[in-house]
Amino acid sequence: MNKIGFNVLAWTAAVSDDLFPVIDRLKGIGYDGVEFYLGEPELSAYQSMGKFTKDLGLETTAVMTLGKDENPISESAEIRAKALNKIKWAVDRAHALNSKIICGPFHSAHTIFVNRPAEDWEYEAAGEVLRQAGDYAASAGITFAMEALNRFECYLCNTMEQLNKLIKAANHPNVQAMFDTHHANIEEKNVTCSIQKIA
Repeated sequence: MNKIGFNVLAWTAAVSDDLFPVIDRLKGIGYDGVEFYLGEPELSAYQSMGKFTKDLGLETTAVMTLGKDENPISESAEIRAKALNKIKWAVDRAHALNSKIICGPFHSAHTIFVNRPAEDWEYEAAGEVLRQAGDYAASAGITFAMEALNRFECYLCNTMEQLNKLIKAANHPNVQAMFDTHHANIEEKNVTCSIQKIA
């Protein structure tokens, strides 16, 4: 049977004990898991939340984004290195949550655009960052579920064809693809074909 989780971004992007009553309610409704945005800086907040959700019998997943100063497809090697460090930072927090999955569009900076289509070197740059981060994720038992977003949120991966290109560039067992029905409904001409393309 499929499991169903709820992303607490509906309430807040923070991870704190203030969410305990919300999570208690989600458990009571019958959800199987809870998803958290990895933005809170303090590791202790994730450790506390990880224990709370585990005691309730809820699974956890995590989601993250990157900004322009930590962009895996920047021309700057320094900024790409910051992207790698931020993803490792996120792995540590997801591990504290007992999460086995980090999803999201962290192949590139969210809502940062250039006045041209994505180029091959950008897929290679993102693939290299994700491959190195994938090694770190593997040591924590975490898989990246990379996400294609609509054209208003990123330009590197809008379609499953582009996402497939990224996954091949990363070439790592812990760097996989996620099919987001919301974004696919905007960008894909044929949903069936796009699912088959990424399957």
